[in-house]
Amino acid sequence: MDVALLSVSLNVYSTARIAEEFEKAGHYVEHIDHTKCSVQLGGDKPQIFYGTEDITNEFDAVVPRIGNTVTRHGAAIVKQFEMNHIFSTAKSMGIIRARNKVATLQMMSKKGISVPKTVFSINPNNVEDQIELLGGAPVIIKLQEGTQGKGVILAESKKSAKSVIDTLYNMNTSILLQEYIEEANGEDLRIVVVGNKIVASMKRSSALDDFRSNVHRGAETQMVKLTPREKFMAINATKHLGLGVAGVDLIRSKNGPLLIEVNASPGLKGIEAATGVNVAQCIVHYVEKNARRNRKQM
Repeated sequence: MDVALLSVSLNVYSTARIAEEFEKAGHYVEHIDHTKCSVQLGGDKPQIFYGTEDITNEFDAVVPRIGNTVTRHGAAIVKQFEMNHIFSTAKSMGIIRARNKVATLQMMSKKGISVPKTVFSINPNNVEDQIELLGGAPVIIKLQEGTQGKGVILAESKKSAKSVIDTLYNMNTSILLQEYIEEANGEDLRIVVVGNKIVASMKRSSALDDFRSNVHRGAETQMVKLTPREKFMAINATKHLGLGVAGVDLIRSKNGPLLIEVNASPGLKGIEAATGVNVAQCIVHYVEKNARRNRKQM
């Protein structure tokens, strides 16, 4: 099987791990920097070029690892592979939706998956009203397209919240506000779903001087046993977004688990170390099963 690994670099741990497991399984895997891809429309059939090389029909499957800064272009390249009937571990629309926190939370709320109380607006004149809708300070302020804990701010007072929000609004930055779940105590759950199955899950606990429980920000990790409700939420969130591989983040509140976000390109380093699960191999098995099925249907 010939597989395209769409990523800006093979020096990223997760990308390198996936490539390693494909090679171990005897498959040909090629790193394709999607920022160097272009699509030619018109003529007999749309074509996908990597530089000057036509790669339209070179692969049986693609594994997108699309970065935050090139989401729309990367998703457009994935979309073209989809239209050419090439299997992808993530649908292009799923990548776009998962990247935007508001779009994800809107869909989850519609599907009946519990999320924290959230407010988003572009009106700088009713900041105090927005804070009150969440029950007052403290509140969490998030960039709508932040990743790895970046762009997440805890405002402990109404005054500090108003100051931060005013600044971000003046910079034309899209944000959302969320209630602060005190009982979560700086902990969240990262659940990796592959092919509608949970393959690994861990609890992340924030560093002493940082409320954000993200591995990239120094959080501690450990294996965790999920409740049936948490399993249901993770699997269905992934399914609703159209992702074959996803990292689902939940927090535990006094009212039950709440979905925070879904990552279409979950990191593997922290969760493989915490659980001992070969997540990269799970992704390979998922591609093997579905890419072959996809070829039979063509």
